[in-house]
Parts: sequence; C-alpha cells; structure tokens
Amino acid sequence: MQSRARARRSLALIAMAGVVLYVLVDVVLQLLPPHYSVLADAESDLAVGPFGWIMSLNFLGRAVTSAALAAALLITLPRTIRRDVGLVILALAGLCSAVLAFFPTDIPEVSGTGVAPTTSGGVVHLVAASTGFVLALVACWVLTVESRRGQARIDRPTALAVGLATLGAALLLGTITALPALLGLAERICLVGILGWVFVTASLVRSGQFAV
Repeated sequence: MQSRARARRSLALIAMAGVVLYVLVDVVLQLLPPHYSVLADAESDLAVGPFGWIMSLNFLGRAVTSAALAAALLITLPRTIRRDVGLVILALAGLCSAVLAFFPTDIPEVSGTGVAPTTSGGVVHLVAASTGFVLALVACWVLTVESRRGQARIDRPTALAVGLATLGAALLLGTITALPALLGLAERICLVGILGWVFVTASLVRSGQFAV
C-alpha cells in the first residue's frame, strides 16, 4: 500500500509539473519571434519558426503529462468500465499531442484566415489536433464523473476547469465556422480548461482525496 501511495503521489506530481512547464513554455514562445497573434493564430503555429523545435518538445511533454495522470488514476480509482474507458481516452489524447510534434501545422498566407491545411503533414496535424481536443474534453467529463462518484456534487475547481474546457470547445467550433479571427483565443480558452482540469485532478490524487 505504501509503494502504491508513493507511486500515486509521484505520478500526480509529474502531471502537475508538466502542466506548469507547458504553460511557461507557451508563454515564453509567444514572446519570441515571429510573434504570432494570441487572438487569431493557433497555438500550433508556435511550432513553426526559429524556436519551433521547443514547441515540438512541449507537445511531447503534454503527452507525458497525460500519461502520468492516466497512470496515477489507474492505481487510484477503483476499476470500473467507465474508469477504463476514460483512461484509454485520456491516453489517446496524449498520443495525439505527441503526433503534433512530428507533423508541423501549415501557416496560412498573410491574407488568408482559418486552419485549412495545404500539405499532407498539415492534414495530419489538423486531424491529430482536432481529435486530441475532443478526446481530452471527453476524458475530462468521463473521469470527473467517475472520480466523484457517490458525492453530492463536483468540487468547484474541477467544475470550473471542465466548464471552461467545454466553453472553449464550443467557442472553437464557432470560430472555425464563422469567426476565424478569434480562433487562437478560443483554442487557448479550451486548452486552459483542459490543462486546469489535469492540474486540479492531479492535485486531488496527490493529496489522497480520491478513494483507493
């Protein structure tokens, strides 16, 4: 039992540190050339340019973060079908993030808008990014419901994170179809919600607030 508790805390700490590092790298890269727009340009654009390799490593780090949280929940939550499904979905979302590191996005022309890819690698990136967002959002919902099973309500930080991720996903869909000038902002709102959920969930696992 002690070894399981240590493993649980260590994995949760890795996930929490992964979220913090990911956000810090994103912020730093946003300040470096070629200075993409936070409002209009997708986060994936940060992987294209003189410092793009750093963002590629960041995508791999996000995959490791997802894997760490999935492993922590695997040894924390009682085994149920819903838990297993949620963990598989979370792992697949992390895999999608890893794919982004090897297939850079296509940067639209200065006069263009939207995220329409122009190369085969760009197509792979767009599919992986879109799939990853959907899977991560579904994992948030499934694992939140499962982890808080039997409780009267979901705690406020978790509910806020899941709600923000859901709102961001809805806004992202709207910007893709109608308002591409705000695509970057909508994507980042969704990402903040997902990463916030990962951090909050990992902190709850580390503090032992989930039943073993």
